Amino acid sequence: MKIRQIQGNTWVLEGIEWIPFYKLDDRRCILLDTGLGQEREDLERTLQALGLTPAGILCSHAHVDHGGNNRYFQEKYHIPVALTAREAGMCASILNLKCYFLMLSPDTVSREASNLVHTPDVTVPDGDGPFSFAGAEFQILQTPGHSAGHIAIKTPDNVCYVGDALLSREQLGAKLPYCLSHQAGIESREKLRGVDADFFLMAHRGVCSRGELSQLIDDNQALAQKRAGEVLSLITGPMTISEITRAVCGYFKLFPHKPSRALRFERNIRFFVEYLLDRGDLILETDRGVAVYRPADPQGAPVL
Repeated sequence: MKIRQIQGNTWVLEGIEWIPFYKLDDRRCILLDTGLGQEREDLERTLQALGLTPAGILCSHAHVDHGGNNRYFQEKYHIPVALTAREAGMCASILNLKCYFLMLSPDTVSREASNLVHTPDVTVPDGDGPFSFAGAEFQILQTPGHSAGHIAIKTPDNVCYVGDALLSREQLGAKLPYCLSHQAGIESREKLRGVDADFFLMAHRGVCSRGELSQLIDDNQALAQKRAGEVLSLITGPMTISEITRAVCGYFKLFPHKPSRALRFERNIRFFVEYLLDRGDLILETDRGVAVYRPADPQGAPVL
């Protein structure tokens, strides 16, 4: 992996996604997330080449690309893992993890993500504020939406790692950005505007200065509204979630060959449908025992 210094002792490992770390000294570091399971060897080899040993893991949220190596480092180096209670609960078992994967069967979840099952050593408090961990003091900001217990982490160098609360410019073309709750995600992005930090680091390959943050947040909010509007425009009458999924996948030309990937697309589409329903743009009804969604506006969805 390549490494990049963000500011002071805050660095990032450039893998499939970016894995930040805070150097305690020339020999020890605190990892902010641990990446995908498949990146384990590369991650560990890079740290060893730098002469660094992990002293703790402060994890933004328990998704496969952020906590995939938590248990491995925890067990090998006997170091603490810190997660919020909401994220820690999800890692308690395969069935708990199914709440994240949602559409996948328990056996599929076990095959694809059993490495996520672990017991964190430290619980990150629910509120915003200072958090002392593994020899350093961080600032925690609760940013739910992408996941239930997602946090942003400000390092002692005044660098804010926002995890997946904000998409980098590289990701602003995402067709179906994942958010467990789009409304909560919107609110968390707005919350980031008030954060006093010099740099903001995104997990999926991006960093911006304080001066660039507001425009990036605006662009993230615009993307969420654009995608929600596109989904709404494709719901032309009472439609089942399967019919909506087929229409949306056709619109975006998403035709996966793997059933598990198709189920992930359906999950992401469901979250947009739920957002539109809660916002009042859709009405949920039943048709011969099957749930269907229709536009609340009898004239149909707005033209984009």
